[in-house]
Amino acid sequence: MGLIASLLGLGQAVTAAGDSAAGLAEVFTPNATRRMELAAQGHAAALAEAGAEFQAAGTTPFDRLVNGLNRLPRPLLALGTLGLFAYAMADPAGFSLRMQGLDTVPEPLWWLLGAVVSFYFGAREAHYFRTGRPAGATRAIPAEAPRPTPAAAPDAAAAPGDNAALDDWLRRQNR
Repeated sequence: MGLIASLLGLGQAVTAAGDSAAGLAEVFTPNATRRMELAAQGHAAALAEAGAEFQAAGTTPFDRLVNGLNRLPRPLLALGTLGLFAYAMADPAGFSLRMQGLDTVPEPLWWLLGAVVSFYFGAREAHYFRTGRPAGATRAIPAEAPRPTPAAAPDAAAAPGDNAALDDWLRRQNR
């Protein structure tokens, strides 16, 4: 085809016809590759913005206090459970009385407590699953993470979104 097309001058005509067919097909079926590229760009911009938030981690006494409080629930729950066993052995009558008191707690309240504890630890595990790092490992944040600008955000018209609020925000940013 190459030699015949060049002799007859059809090379550019065939290429133009192919490009026209591809453009016409995109009118009826969105370009999946472009949509994935725009989604990846949006994801990268969101990650860069989230990383920029933690660039200047606070080192004030208040920040250290809050970080310390965030680390308390797991050890307190573990040590509290061991403490219940020690209490049951040290004062069986008192332990029995307290357990009878717990027996009067309504079942919906137990479900609520279970949900709160499950969501706390589930969110923590989901966080480590998403970041791909074990608990206690630290992640280096780049010194200069690029800040997304409205011009760098994916074009709402090019990628019809499933999120009306995000589309509205993008329209307002591009005014």
